Amino acid sequence: MTFNVFVQYILPHRALSRVVYWATRWTFAPWKNFLISQIVRRYNVNMAEAVQPDALAYQHFNAFFTRKLRPDARHADADPSVLLSPADGRISQAGAIVDGRIFQAKGQDYTVAELLGSAEDAEAYRSGSFATVYLSPRDYHRVHMPLKGTLKETVHVPGRIFSVAPFAVEAIPRVFARNERLVCHFEGAHGPFVVIMVGAVLVSSVATVWDGLVIPPYASAIGRKSFAGQNITLDRFAEMARFNMGSTVIVLLPPGAAALDPLASQQAVKVGERLGTLAAA
Repeated sequence: MTFNVFVQYILPHRALSRVVYWATRWTFAPWKNFLISQIVRRYNVNMAEAVQPDALAYQHFNAFFTRKLRPDARHADADPSVLLSPADGRISQAGAIVDGRIFQAKGQDYTVAELLGSAEDAEAYRSGSFATVYLSPRDYHRVHMPLKGTLKETVHVPGRIFSVAPFAVEAIPRVFARNERLVCHFEGAHGPFVVIMVGAVLVSSVATVWDGLVIPPYASAIGRKSFAGQNITLDRFAEMARFNMGSTVIVLLPPGAAALDPLASQQAVKVGERLGTLAAA
């Protein structure tokens, strides 16, 4: 075990995340300008894509981190039969779900039931497909719909807040099924599908367009919230949520819903780009 991985097990994850939550919302100009400048320089952030291109004009660091892009900065693939990337980032892994298990990295996998916090919910995806997208600090941090769907339920699953950077994904068993996460269940023209927002160390804050800030507070038990009958329908490419800081998005599809393209691990993607082809509805 490397030192970086060992540290992941001993860090007070939630305490650190609470500190970072408030630190990234401090409006003291020298502080927020220092943080923003460090990220822009270190990760070569393209501010020309933002509605507000002046990085230091943002009220605080989190406002910069969740910045809105110009309408012409991202486009949905024009083919309506295409499954879209939900986020900017890199493909961690993508492919078939085999006997209810999702591939994480070499020598590592986890079950759909663990990820969703429910064996019953997992049955629909036992032989389906998945795509996992990792967002780094340089990326656009709003998450969009990979296809059109009506929100049925969200499930807040408690857990640890390990890093989800590539080194941690390769070394920490079942990391996505162990971290705090928000599972969003939708119904679409091709059946049910799920978009999971996975928290990570220092960055475990998630907000949705229908409910506002959902994490924190952190959960001590699985919490389910039904949206049945509320008719919350989001079009493909519509914004659905955001990470206050970065993390990972996982999309699950049932068998036969889509044929994924041959997506390579660490392949760069942008929101709205093609991940595969949806089956005929």
